[in-house]
Amino acid sequence: MIQLCSRSVHSEPAAKRGQAEGGQLADKDLRINEQIRVREVRLVDDQGEQKGIVPTLEAIKMARDLGLDLVEVAPQSIPPVCKLLNYGKFKFEQEKKIKESRKKIRVGELKEIRMQPKIAGHDLDFKSEHVREFLEDGFKVKVTIRFRGRELAHTEIGEQVLKRVLVKLEGFYIMEKTPSMEGRFMSMVLQPKASIIKKSAVPVAEEAPPVEDKVQ
Repeated sequence: MIQLCSRSVHSEPAAKRGQAEGGQLADKDLRINEQIRVREVRLVDDQGEQKGIVPTLEAIKMARDLGLDLVEVAPQSIPPVCKLLNYGKFKFEQEKKIKESRKKIRVGELKEIRMQPKIAGHDLDFKSEHVREFLEDGFKVKVTIRFRGRELAHTEIGEQVLKRVLVKLEGFYIMEKTPSMEGRFMSMVLQPKASIIKKSAVPVAEEAPPVEDKVQ
């Protein structure tokens, strides 16, 4: 269990209290405290206020004085943006959000949208809109390209179609299964991001039948 600290009692970095023995971070993409190697950072304090550009060592000291951690939240910025926060509590809240998002996904339900590699632009827009609606309703969606005859010699066309679908769905999906061939079919499976699921979508256990493309 993650122990939350009081600023006035603890002086060691909060991340050490939120890590397993050995100092391994649960999120390897976030650098904290001495792992931040740059000379300066753009600092945001624990109240969310901008403190401007601060020497990294000074920012680490400020974090420790508050019993918090210096966490690099935007490494791509120059200088990187860092925030003062309790890393253990932060990780706990992130894991809680992930669990809640999984609860919102309709367990066991999979919708399917089928299309052809030579699908017209307006049909692609129509099908992509259906995928988006299913995602918003909390369904996982299998998007399938069906090849016929000589079309199997040019499966890269189907892959391009799937990429166009993904562009139209940017920000709505998490890729569960990347595009792959299964006989005459190329398919991928998308699950919805928790943030886009409609509040009216209620988890159910019964699986719904697939929606098949009838456009020739």
